[in-house]
Amino acid sequence: MRQKELRIALVCYGGVSLAVYMHGVTRELWQLARASRDFHAGHEARDGIHKVYLDLLKHLEEHGGLRLRVLPDICSGASAGGINAVFLAQAIYSGQSLEPLTDLWLEVADVDELTHPDAKIRWAGGKFWAQPFASWLLSRPGTEIATEVAPETRSEVRRKVSHLIRGRWFEPPFSGFGFSSLLERAFAAMEQTEKEEPLLPPGHPLDLFVTATDFFGHLELLKLNSPPVVEDSEHRMPISFRCKTPLVGGENLADPMELVFAARATASFPGAFPPLQVSEIDRLAESTGRAWHSRDEFLDRIMPVHVMRDNVESVSLIDGSVLVNKPFGGAMAALQGRPAQREVDRRFVYVDPRPDRFGERHAQARHEVGFFSAIFGSLSTIPREQPIRDNLEQLEEQSREAARLSRIVSALRPEVERTVEKLFGYTLFLDNPTPKRLKAWRQKAQQAAAEQAGYAFHSYAQAKLSGIVTRIAKLTWEAAPALHLSDHIPIEHVLREELRYRGLEVLVGQNGGATPDAIRFFREHDIGFRIRRLRLLARRLARDWEADPDIPDDALEKGRDEIYKILALYFQKESLASLGDEFPALAENVLVDPSGVLDHIEARRLLPDEDDHAEELLAEALAGMPDHLRRRMLFAYLGFPFYDVATLPLLRNEGLTEFDPVKVDRISPDDARSIREGGTRATLRGIEFYNFGAFFSRSYRENDYLWGRLHGAERMIDLVCSTLDTPMAEGTCRAFKRDAFLAILDEEAQAQRCDPGLLDGIRAEVLDRMR
Repeated sequence: MRQKELRIALVCYGGVSLAVYMHGVTRELWQLARASRDFHAGHEARDGIHKVYLDLLKHLEEHGGLRLRVLPDICSGASAGGINAVFLAQAIYSGQSLEPLTDLWLEVADVDELTHPDAKIRWAGGKFWAQPFASWLLSRPGTEIATEVAPETRSEVRRKVSHLIRGRWFEPPFSGFGFSSLLERAFAAMEQTEKEEPLLPPGHPLDLFVTATDFFGHLELLKLNSPPVVEDSEHRMPISFRCKTPLVGGENLADPMELVFAARATASFPGAFPPLQVSEIDRLAESTGRAWHSRDEFLDRIMPVHVMRDNVESVSLIDGSVLVNKPFGGAMAALQGRPAQREVDRRFVYVDPRPDRFGERHAQARHEVGFFSAIFGSLSTIPREQPIRDNLEQLEEQSREAARLSRIVSALRPEVERTVEKLFGYTLFLDNPTPKRLKAWRQKAQQAAAEQAGYAFHSYAQAKLSGIVTRIAKLTWEAAPALHLSDHIPIEHVLREELRYRGLEVLVGQNGGATPDAIRFFREHDIGFRIRRLRLLARRLARDWEADPDIPDDALEKGRDEIYKILALYFQKESLASLGDEFPALAENVLVDPSGVLDHIEARRLLPDEDDHAEELLAEALAGMPDHLRRRMLFAYLGFPFYDVATLPLLRNEGLTEFDPVKVDRISPDDARSIREGGTRATLRGIEFYNFGAFFSRSYRENDYLWGRLHGAERMIDLVCSTLDTPMAEGTCRAFKRDAFLAILDEEAQAQRCDPGLLDGIRAEVLDRMR
């Protein structure tokens, strides 16, 4: 049985009230991940959509020969999409329910609820002196209410817009503290739900990334040729979290006040909400009785320059989509340093409720730009950081590089295997591979690869050293935010100077191969070499040898389990947490004493001892393998130094990250047409009034939330089915979608969240289109 992990990095765009649709989509990803967790734990299926997803995973195993685990381990978002990313990450990490967020969107995401108490009209004649202006503004040509809002809700929208105009002028109409309070209430409600197990395996990293905009900004130093250094203003303020998944549920991804801070900051829509200031969250912590113990550490991490200049209280954060509406960058950066427990199918999935923006603006170009279109359009419908082509091309280039590396390794294989056979002779494969023999063979192979590489070994040794130093510098920088360094480069510089002092300026001896000092340094610090070698074995076991009829499937699966068990030893050593509680103090002193950092890492990791343990496990695994598979494993294990000499200088990331092709999938109404054709315009109501429509009508929110679930379910099934090497029969996939749609409609009817007429109408469409 082939095992695979479908790892999903989710990117939620900003979209104002279309966030209600995005919540429906993220809810289905949450449901699929829950079903996947329960499938692998052997739990019974619940009713509804959970059972449909569980049956789908069972079908893949029974009929497709694939045991799939779905892991949404990266969540990124901007603006209202950022709110969904924050809550989804909390649900994944804690095992808590996402239901309370549904209630938040449907019940309180309305202008009447969000409006600041001081801005509300208390009676029909309130602020009558402003009524003439409101009436003129709403009736004059260019207001677009008559054309941008459906007839059945125009009176409701006019009334609520009139109240906003008459409420208070030149101040945001919505309450920032009220918004933060609503977010805190949603997190508190999640804490009261049944605590299930986290949705990721224990120890698996979960990354959350949302964007915010620092209104006043701060000055950063830029290095140029002439003049050497200049100052430039920086307004981006990304807020990120990375945690290892706990063993049990109920724990928070971060302090709830920090999660509220992130959600409130990224969705602080300009003009609608006042900018977020730290004092607002301090006030919220006090009013709710939550002690924000990690406050100073959190602020030091996300706004180090402001902390250093002691002006944290004056920082004003506005909507993250002002600068970055499509936050691919943070999600892409999170790919680095992720362990692999199985074969990985990595997907970047982005949610775009309205991909037809250009066509709409082109159609409206002949009309005069009106009052609301100029204001709301510039803030909500004109996307920032366009296009995403640069991000997608970068991912595509990474995938091409992975494929290119695979081709190089495949082309080298015959020559490498001949070299290994010549080096050890045929008796190698007749001996029992004990740990002692494995160690001796490994050292002999590494020495031979170094000596036979000739001039190429110089570049290889430098690439090894550079990768090690960069990784140590990044770990040290991450552990020492108090240094207030903008990046790890100064730390890397002092580490290189220290290594030069230790005699590592020259890495290659006169007779070829590494110098004794270089050999000792690589033995103590080159964790990347160990991980790359094991990943080669894992890749061969997972892909290259499965087609060999002489190798039993159960032997391959057992071999994969053993290799990933050994990999886990090194992944644990590679993490920052493995360096102990005393490392941050050493890291903060690295610019003065780089030697202390290097010595501490060497003493804590003890990689030579870990090598002995790893080879004990490997020898035990080899002893239980069929002769044919053991021979191939030894060829790959002992031949790896020859592969590495040829390929490492070509790698840009030292091979520590997921180095497999990355696929990109979109979720939008245009991509989910099983129930209704027409895309966004035919399904969503929140697009009205410049994407603010759902904030003016509960019926609109119900509609968009429901279509978000339906479209999300359709695309989740597409994603799961696409992991098979042989496509699933179209009729089978369609049947699962039909079951999913009906299960969702049944759930919502039972929950009584949505209008029965809406549910009945869509149910009739499902039954008609998917007979």
